[in-house]
This record gives sequence, C-alpha cells and structure tokens, in this order.
Amino acid sequence: MKRTLLALFLALLVLPFVYLPLLSLAGNWRYPRLLPEGLSSANWQLALTSGSGVGSSLWLSVLLSAGVAFTVTIGGFVLGKMVAAHTQRTRFQAIAYLPFAFSPVIYAYCLQFFFLKADLSGSILGVVVAQVLLLLPFGVLFFSSHWDERLHAMEQLTRTLGGSRRDAWRRVLIPVSQPALLTAFFQSFLLSWFDYGLTSVIGLGQVPTLSVLVWQFIGEANPYFAAIGSCLLVFPPVILLFINKKIVFRKTV
Repeated sequence: MKRTLLALFLALLVLPFVYLPLLSLAGNWRYPRLLPEGLSSANWQLALTSGSGVGSSLWLSVLLSAGVAFTVTIGGFVLGKMVAAHTQRTRFQAIAYLPFAFSPVIYAYCLQFFFLKADLSGSILGVVVAQVLLLLPFGVLFFSSHWDERLHAMEQLTRTLGGSRRDAWRRVLIPVSQPALLTAFFQSFLLSWFDYGLTSVIGLGQVPTLSVLVWQFIGEANPYFAAIGSCLLVFPPVILLFINKKIVFRKTV
C-alpha cells in the first residue's frame, strides 16, 4: 500500500514534466487519444522564429528576474544587518511581513495609483520597482536571521585586529555569507520569475514576461504555444534549483 501511494505521488510530480514537452512537440493531440498522433519540432521552430514573442519574452524574464534578485539580495543583506542590530528588531520584522499579508494582485492594485502618478505603469522599470518593493522585505527577513552573534563577533574581531570596515566586508562577512547570498539570490530570482499578478497589473499587459505570455496563449486557446512557454518557464528554474543545491551544499559542508 505504501509503495503504491509513493509511486502515485511520484507519478503526479513527474507528470507535468512529461506532459508539457509532449504537448509542445505534438502535431495533433485531440481527445480521447492518450498520446499525440506525431511529434515534431515544428511548434518550437514556429514559436522561436515567428512574431510570437517567445524568444524576446524569455530574455526579458531572465534579465528582469536577475536584476530584481541582485537588488533584493544586496539590499536585504545590508538592511538585514541593520535590522538585526536594532533594538526594535522584532517590530521591524513584523512590519516586513506586511506586504505578504496581501495577494500580489491586491498589493499591485494598492500600488497602482502611485505608479500611475510616477509614470511607471506599463514599463519594465515600473515592474522592476514593484517587484523590488514586494521582495525586499523578504530579503530583510531572510538576512535579519542570518546576522547572528557569531557573524557580528567576526566583524568586531576583524576591526580589533586592525582591519578596516571595508576589509571586514570584503574579506570576512561576504565570503562567510556566500551560501546565504546565493540562496537569497536564487529564491528571489524564482519569485520574480514566476510572478504574474504584480507584473500584469503594474505592467498593464505591456511587459510581456514569460508568465504573462503563457496566460496570453491560454486565453487565445493556443495550447501548443502555451506548452512551449510553460517549458521555458518551468525547466530553467528546475536546473537553477539543482545548481543552487549543489553549490550551497558544497559550501556548507
């Protein structure tokens, strides 16, 4: 019984990673056929070479998510240190949870008025700023627990031995914190990568990230292009998570 349940659970986990590539390669797949009539790369060639926007959306999503993740990681690392050392640490951490009390769509509509006034709506910069506003509190929460007494003691020891503040950051704090920095970067990247609600509201549909494009294909009843967009949306993060696990594990062992 346990083996059957385990096999069923594993099958459910693997099913999307089998179904999406099959659908993206299917020439014709109609109900009630269990398998497509034939497989070819024609859909991929058409999606990547035509004016569907799949290729440009992929690069836009990569650059946008990388920029947001870098900003959140650096900002969270510095602000997390300040929060961890503050006498009102618990209060600041409670405030940092507030953006996550809303769904991203509701949070986006709360911000939309200010973005319209600042002429940031419908632009890539506006989406970047909105995502940073949402994810920076995550970075602060993540790193405020990272800055423990041991790390502060290492900083003080460096200064006591004659090192400057810059030396403490460059030679001690950043190298010691590499696993945490990588983890925060990868997690922030994934949160930005899969975001739809905030991007669609603040971007006004004019910032075609992969997540927005996939929903557009679904709305157009184009399952084959939607499957291609979904493959590009799902498989790179899976590879990224694998790399993250390998790198962080090696650095913490």
